[in-house]
Amino acid sequence: MGALLRMDKFWSNAPMHRILLVCIAFLLYANTLNHEYTQDDAIVIYDNMFTTKGVSGFSGILTNDTFYGFFKEEGKAKLVSGGRYRPLTLLMFALEWQIFGNNPFIGHLFNLLYFALLVLILYELLALLFKQKMDVQKRYLLSFIAALIFAVHPIHTEVIANIKGRDEIISLLFSLLTFWFVLKAIDRNKIILMLPGMVFFLLGMLSKENAITFLAVIPLGIFLFRDISIKKNLFLTSGLLISAIVFLLIRTNVLGLDFGGKSLELMNNPFLKIEGSKYVDFSFQEKISTIIFTLGKYIQLLLFPHPLTHDYYPRQISIMSFSDWRVMLSFMAYLGMVIFGFVKMKKFPVIAFGIFFFIMTISIVSNILFPIGTNMSERFIFMPSVGFALIAAWLLIQLKEKRSWLFSFILITVITLFSAKTFTRNMVWKNDFTLFTTDVKTSGNSAKVLNAAGGSLVTEAIREQNPQKQEKMLREAVGYLKRAIEIHPNYKNAYLILGNAQFYLKQYVDAIQSFERTLTIDPNFKDARNNLAICYREAGKYYGQEKNDIPNALLYLEKAYQEMPNDYETVRLMGIAYAYSGNNEKALEYFLKGTKLEPSNAGAFVNLGNIYYNIGDPEQGKLFHIQALELDADIFSEKK
Repeated sequence: MGALLRMDKFWSNAPMHRILLVCIAFLLYANTLNHEYTQDDAIVIYDNMFTTKGVSGFSGILTNDTFYGFFKEEGKAKLVSGGRYRPLTLLMFALEWQIFGNNPFIGHLFNLLYFALLVLILYELLALLFKQKMDVQKRYLLSFIAALIFAVHPIHTEVIANIKGRDEIISLLFSLLTFWFVLKAIDRNKIILMLPGMVFFLLGMLSKENAITFLAVIPLGIFLFRDISIKKNLFLTSGLLISAIVFLLIRTNVLGLDFGGKSLELMNNPFLKIEGSKYVDFSFQEKISTIIFTLGKYIQLLLFPHPLTHDYYPRQISIMSFSDWRVMLSFMAYLGMVIFGFVKMKKFPVIAFGIFFFIMTISIVSNILFPIGTNMSERFIFMPSVGFALIAAWLLIQLKEKRSWLFSFILITVITLFSAKTFTRNMVWKNDFTLFTTDVKTSGNSAKVLNAAGGSLVTEAIREQNPQKQEKMLREAVGYLKRAIEIHPNYKNAYLILGNAQFYLKQYVDAIQSFERTLTIDPNFKDARNNLAICYREAGKYYGQEKNDIPNALLYLEKAYQEMPNDYETVRLMGIAYAYSGNNEKALEYFLKGTKLEPSNAGAFVNLGNIYYNIGDPEQGKLFHIQALELDADIFSEKK
């Protein structure tokens, strides 16, 4: 009996709730503190020309598309339809770079601190929201459980463990603070309190655009949990509309009125399919059914967050149709939620609010209102999951009133399992190599993660000292990259990296085909052209030195020379190949050019001297050998 009384006191002990929530939120993600940069951190932090300037990069951040600092080219910043304007978190990253330099620990630390603060604010907001409709113990219990479920849910690992995910954290944090100040303005009847709410709302949208959905969330919450007229409700929240207009004006001033055309690149438009030899749009039925399926997938991951992955790019989500039972189940689930929310709004206001919070905030990332560039992502459910946590908490409280022991058992089990999953999932976000090579096993039909895993394996293979391990990694990379190309036949980056892997495996003919295919897709792809030229050169060297196949050596070296006529190594190899073929005149031509390209290279003069000896001019040969000795007195002893 005493234990039950103590537990009852705990459920209404707000100071203890605050301490526990902050500690749990921070400690659960503490194993990310020593992680490196991952995923999109390059775009917003260490490879962003504005962020890495520190404070002096502020103006660039504020006056350009969020992606511009990474791509550094006009046009590329709007690869995702409509562009992105999220300057606030980039300003934070730039300030951190100014003070702490290139330090991912600081980025992870601040993510944890902001997340812990977010969980605390969520608790405070819910406790305030239900103040007039519930007794003290019930509202604090509901708020605590909802905030606890939100804090430990594994689907949030992408947002907190990835530094770039701060835009989600800050956007939701400021959105909840906006709601809190609106409620305070109503409860205290002080409209002046709307001003900080309006400022926080603007800051939320400047962090990420999905904060704008609170234009609907907040009036709904007031309607359900405050006894004021609809007219007064709309009047009070109209200040938020002013903030939204200000944000849209700023965004339009920076990005213009161009909301982006339809991308014809599969990695930026998942609603494309191949017909014949080109990409065409999904049919309306295919697009809608695929969207409905992904919406159902979000619910599934909230209820059972396994397996998790950072990547749902094409074709991890298949082209769906209404004949698929999963599509119909998702459709019925959402239809049922909407009907229940409207019909039972008065009787079950908490559930109704949770349902509509979820639907309103997920709408902006659903691909229904406008394209977002991918099918879905776990980070997109970060804000909507507040609605899920609230519904789950309310259902648990109903169970507590009937079977307290079962309530405790389920709550402890769920929190334990969710925490364990979160803790272990965090480890996958250690670095790009760990993330990509782990998630490719879950998202084996995503061309994007197959390409990323292949690229990471190639990068690691180059560093690997053990030849057997290196070859194994390269062959694994080739497998992933070929699979990526099967899914996306025009994936130029996959062809490029495939060519790189084949190059390191000395599969020069295959590598050349891969690079040439890349240039067929994009003739202006500089990396592919440079790599192709080097591959021509190394293929020529391979056929000459290892296969003693001079005709093939010259074939590839000629191609290399066409691409980079001023590359000394290519010129040198051309001279050697022609010398071995017996064409001393051509050899002399290239060796002469070699000495002009590198006049301080003793080896170039040795080669030139040798060819003069070969053509019967020992005097000239001796002169150039003497010049070689003047440049390097040990040149001949080294050759011996």
